[in-house]
This record gives sequence, C-alpha cells and structure tokens, in this order.
Amino acid sequence: MSEAARRQLQSVFGHEEFRDPQEAIIDLVSEGNDALVVMPTGSGKSLCYQIPALLRDGTAIVISPLIALMKDQVSALLQFGVSASYLNSTLSAFEQAQIERRLEDGGLDLLYVAPERLLQERTLELLERCDISLFAIDEAHCVSQWGHDFRPEYIGLSILTERFPAIPRIALTATADERTRDEIAQRLGLDSAQRFVSGFDRPNITYRVTERQRGREQLLRFLRTEHGDHAGIVYCLSRKSVDGTAAWLREQGFDALPYHAGMTKEDRDHNQQRFLREDRVIIVATIAFGMGIDKPDVRFVAHLDLPSSIEAYYQETGRGGRDGLPADAWMVYGLQDVVKRRQMLEGSDAPEERKRVERRKLDDMLGYCEITSCRRQFLLRYFGETLPAPCGNCDVCIEPPEMWDATEVVQKALSAVYRMGQRFGVVHTIDVLRGSGNERVHRFRHERLSTFGIGADLSVNEWRTVFRQLIARALLEVDVEGYGGLRLTAECRPFLRGEKTIELRKDRVSVTARKASGKREISSDEEPLWEALRAKRRELADAQGVPAYVIFHDATLLEMLENPPTSLDEMRALPGIGDAKLARYGETFLEVIAERTHTNPIDVP
Repeated sequence: MSEAARRQLQSVFGHEEFRDPQEAIIDLVSEGNDALVVMPTGSGKSLCYQIPALLRDGTAIVISPLIALMKDQVSALLQFGVSASYLNSTLSAFEQAQIERRLEDGGLDLLYVAPERLLQERTLELLERCDISLFAIDEAHCVSQWGHDFRPEYIGLSILTERFPAIPRIALTATADERTRDEIAQRLGLDSAQRFVSGFDRPNITYRVTERQRGREQLLRFLRTEHGDHAGIVYCLSRKSVDGTAAWLREQGFDALPYHAGMTKEDRDHNQQRFLREDRVIIVATIAFGMGIDKPDVRFVAHLDLPSSIEAYYQETGRGGRDGLPADAWMVYGLQDVVKRRQMLEGSDAPEERKRVERRKLDDMLGYCEITSCRRQFLLRYFGETLPAPCGNCDVCIEPPEMWDATEVVQKALSAVYRMGQRFGVVHTIDVLRGSGNERVHRFRHERLSTFGIGADLSVNEWRTVFRQLIARALLEVDVEGYGGLRLTAECRPFLRGEKTIELRKDRVSVTARKASGKREISSDEEPLWEALRAKRRELADAQGVPAYVIFHDATLLEMLENPPTSLDEMRALPGIGDAKLARYGETFLEVIAERTHTNPIDVP
C-alpha cells in the first residue's frame, strides 16, 4: 500500500516524501483500521485521510465543525484534481440533491459535512445506502468537555460506531494532552484505535511574551517593525476590544477586520472570506475565529489578552506559519489579565470540578508567561514531549531575562498584604508601600502601619511587576468573589519568614524578534519577479473565486523565485505542484518567470 500512497502523494499533491508519521497512518487507515492522530497544525494531517480516500473504494466522509471553511477546503482539493464536495446549509435544495446523487452514484472521493448534519437521521440513512470508504473526524478535540473548543454535537458522533461498525474511522486534532486524547477515544468509540502522537514542535514559530504597558501601541510597533504588509490574527478577550482594536488599526493604515459572535453571520462570513482570499488582511477576533483555518501565509498571531489555557494558546498560535516559513506568536500580558481571567472563571456557572480543572490550566498559562527558561521547552513538556536543548528561537533564548534577588522586596509586599487585613487590591497596597498620602490611605489609617513607605525605592510599575509575579507563582491570590483583595497563600510562608530566597525577572518592553537568518527577505532584485508571481496568483484566484493560496502557497512561489524553472519538468520538481496544477498553471507561470528573468521557457511555444 505504501507504494500506491507514495504515487498519490507525488502525482496529486506534488510532494516527494511523507513526513513522519504520515505514511504509517495512511497505510493503517487504507487497510481498514481506526486511528487517533495528534499532529501539529501545518504538519499535513489532512493527507492522512485524503490519500486513503483516494486509495479505498467509495467516498470518504469528512466531519468538519465549520461550514464557512468547507468551501475553501473543497476548492483546494479540486485544484489538485480530486473529486470533492460538501453538504451544508449554504446550498440550495437543488444543489444538495445533485451532490447527494453524485454520492449515491460513487462520483465523489471526499464529502465534507458538519456534525449537526451528519447526525440527522436523513443523512445517516443516505450514507447507509452509499459506499463509504472511511470517516474522518477533524478537530476531534471538540469532543472534550474540558477543552476550549467543546462542541456538544461532537459527542453524538459515537453513533458512527453503532451504525457503521465496519467502516474505518480516523480522528484528528492538533491539540490534545493525554487526558484529552483519552476522552476523544472514549467518546468516539476509538479505545482500540492505534494512536499517533506526532511532535508538537513548530520550530518556525518564534514565541514572544512582553509585559503590557500600552498594549495597542506595543502592537503597532510590532506590526510596523516586522509585519507591515503581512496577514495575521490579533486575539482579544472581549467583543468591545475586538471592535475597538480593529477600528484603531484601520486608523493606523492597516486593513483590519473584526470577527466575533456578536456580529451577524453575514458580516462574519464576509470578513473571514476577505482574510482567506486577500493578502495583507489582519483579523482582530475573539476565540470564535480560527478553528480549521487553512490559510498558510499567516505570518503572525498576536494576543492582546491572556488566553485561558496552554491548549487554547497553542491552538491559536498554531494558525501562524502553516507553510513552514517563519511566523511570530506575540503576546502582551499584565497584572490585570490575571485578575480578569480569575474573575471570569470564578464567576461562571461551571461546576466546581470544571472550575478546578480550569484553575490548573490558567496557572499553567501564567507559568508560561513568567518562565525564565526556554518557552518552547515549556510548551513541549506540557504536551508530554522533551526538547533536549533550548530552542534558540523564543524571546527567552534570544534575549535571556535579567533576574534579581527580590527576597527583601517580596517580604515587604507580603507583610503589607498581611498588615492590611488581606482585603485590599494591588493599587492600594502599592500606595501604602510607596508611602502615598492619598485620601484612601488616610481613610483606612494605613499610614500608621509599619509597612507604610517601606517600598518607596521602587516605582509603581516595578511594584506591579512584583505583584504580578507573586500572583503567577501562587504566593498571593486575588479575592475574585469580593473586590479584588490580595490574600496570602500557604506557599508564601517560608518567604514571609525569611526561610527561603526568591529571584524575580525584570520587565522589559521589547525583545529581539528572531535571529536574522530566520526570516526570508525579498531583495530589491527579486522584488519584480516576486510581485509578478503574486499578481498572477491573485488574478487566477479571483477569476475562480478561491483564496490565492489554493493556487500556490507562498512556499511554492519562493521556490520559483529562488530556482526559477525554465521547463515544465523543472517546475514539476517544485514542492506543491502535482499533475493537475502543472497542467493547469505550469505554462502560465513559466511565461511570468521568462518575462521577468529574460529566459526562454523550453516547453512554452
């Protein structure tokens, strides 16, 4: 089976070699076995069911959670010459009937459906009348009730075991720790399925966390310095922040669009399609945006607010750099993030068991923000992997943080909280430590405390940094059910008594972006050909109503730029160009290259 799979990989998808463990998964599923696959975004998960769909008799049913993205997924397959379609509510009754007829006649290799439609009795009966080759359950982590993308309808997919016991199933996701993997297997009836947990590492992504001072201005500097003409995603916690940030970025000259659940479906779909199909568009969004996004040339993912968990952060940042080229995961983070997240968690109606799990996940997220060693090692360790040496491509590796002995300062902070009755917030506690004579300090007579003024040598921002790290390290906690008062934890006692020392990191506003060699810069000599290739790609995409990356990824265009082909044979050797794309676009792009490089394409009359 491997040789047949390899032929499909080369002739259809234009790649010479499989990535580990694609080949083993494809062989397993092609032979009729079940699989649970965890592979990072951009590592080629889709090939793990697309190639078996081409090798096995019948139609593969792909269960995808987002209707809005099915069209682009199908469009990409059609460009490769694969017979694919989708069934969803965007189609007319006539169009649905036509696709159902093609399905029954065996005219489709793959059919995409949403879980809600699949679970309809009419759909199940239709599938029972057809020759089904396999079921692929994409974004399988949506079945996890502990996850950030939980979709209740995914639990109903266990019916596939009962109604189609002889048809192989493959569940795929980019983000699942061991607990989530167990839950996927249990809920989808895949307990006996072979598991493939590929490396979570995305070495092309530079991870960066910087302390928030003025978040939007920091974002603006980041964009203007490094990503002035790139597509990217900016995540915000609230709808109001999304709208405000998108409008502000437009005022600064960026093509920024909002996306959140408070918008009409038409507006959301319009903005998402512009992001997918156009270059240099920035989407400012809540977590409602992004799952299943296939756009390969997202060069940055920025967070203006703290994500709720490592899983959510990894899933969201993983939408950058799917083409394997350098991308940035950039985040600003501050004390208010901690308070806001804890308030949201404790104020929710979730059962106590769920809150306990979410508290642990939030603590892990805070630990990631405050870590003083390699961020990539931290992330991979969270998902059960080991990176032997620091990555050299995160902010901590590129510019190690400056540490300082904060033992005495921490004792002052903890003492102040204790002597103030553990019921006042950060702002007031800092006023007391700095000896502020404001009205509120006098009202509570806190100028009489022994801790009044003992921290005047530190600025307000320096004290905020101290308190943020003490909360992140669980030496202090915030009373989120009251008025945000600080409370001591049991873990702080050795430090308060002077039995243990402690080092804290000094804040810095900016760090080196990445090593100079990490980013492919287009030289002035290359610029004309690069822009001509992009313009032709855009022209072809617009004519077909598909995203530009469906024609060719940026990585393929870069190969044309670096090694300009002069014949169809040379072009066929470039990655991402299979037989169908070569026949459809080969001569067109050879002409563009010949015009800009003054060469004579051999195969072009």
